[in-house]
Amino acid sequence: MTDRQQQSVPDDDERTRALLLRALDTIRRLEAERDAGPRASPEPVAIIGMAVRVPGLVAEPDGFRGSLDAYWSLLSEGRDAIGRVPPDRWDADAWFDPDPGTPGAVASREGGFLADPFGFDAPLFGMTPREALSTDPQHRLLLEVAWEALESAGQPPRALGARRVGVYAGLTTHDHGVRVARAPERIDPFSGAADMASAAAGRVSHVLGLTGPAIAIDAACASSLVAVHLALQGLAAGDCEIALAGGVNLILSPEASIHMSRVGALATDGRCRTFDAAASGIGRGEGAGIVVLKRLSDAVAAGDPIRAVIAGSAVNQDGGASGFSAPNPAAQADVIRRALLSSGFLGSSVGYVECHGTGTRLGDPIEVGALGGVFGGSVG
Repeated sequence: MTDRQQQSVPDDDERTRALLLRALDTIRRLEAERDAGPRASPEPVAIIGMAVRVPGLVAEPDGFRGSLDAYWSLLSEGRDAIGRVPPDRWDADAWFDPDPGTPGAVASREGGFLADPFGFDAPLFGMTPREALSTDPQHRLLLEVAWEALESAGQPPRALGARRVGVYAGLTTHDHGVRVARAPERIDPFSGAADMASAAAGRVSHVLGLTGPAIAIDAACASSLVAVHLALQGLAAGDCEIALAGGVNLILSPEASIHMSRVGALATDGRCRTFDAAASGIGRGEGAGIVVLKRLSDAVAAGDPIRAVIAGSAVNQDGGASGFSAPNPAAQADVIRRALLSSGFLGSSVGYVECHGTGTRLGDPIEVGALGGVFGGSVG
């Protein structure tokens, strides 16, 4: 190697090092701009079908397939769907005590209960009567509502076999298992999956032959919303081409109501008076709801009925709040901001907010403060 070649080696190394440093500076600057500016929104997702089962609806001759219209009538007419605990759940008088401090008692005899949650067309879903009887009624209800939601989307349920359709089901109560535990002689060969949360989603996929993700989500009160959030992620990642997302809840035994009574969180008249000075706690209620989701571009291309569009979503956790069950106002405000950022919308463009609205003296003021911090700028 000549002297000239030997001298050029360190020069080349220095030049390469300088280029790498400049490239690193550029990357850091672009990352800072990305983090400081609005994020690119994922593709919006269309809601192409919906079905619900809520208190106050009465079955028509063809079942509950007109549930959306009936639900809208219930809301627009301002009807009260709260009623006495049905005798097929528990004896409301025997378990009742108005004093929430009474051990083993429920401080309310009322709530929101579905009409005929136990009726089920087992042959339609390929189940024997014995298997249907052993299956958690929540799973059966989810099957029915998923079927109705697909019909409302113009998607024949039996024609989706082997397609990448995802099922994301939120549920947080397992009263059926509590009932079975009281009478272990009822355990049979079908009982293994009868009360498993995963079976709630898995059974829908199995019955309809769907090959997308089948995931059950227990995120307490947020279970159905988190199910929708995960469905959006599954659609964006290509895990599924269509997603069924929602949740189900049936109140079959008094144990959870006893707990809520003891902590003073159960409304004594079964009615949730959110943000009202007369609020006395949570009014427990049953129900099920499913939305059928599709990427907006795919829905438009297929000519699907588009009921609404989801522009963005976000989830988080309270972290170190003042107590395990206490809300964190900073976390609540943060998740709203991140949802807005995900959607690409400004808070000033929002005209309607659906709240958690527990109707409790602890939760309501915290939620109002978080909303004010985001939309009113009054608190951070």
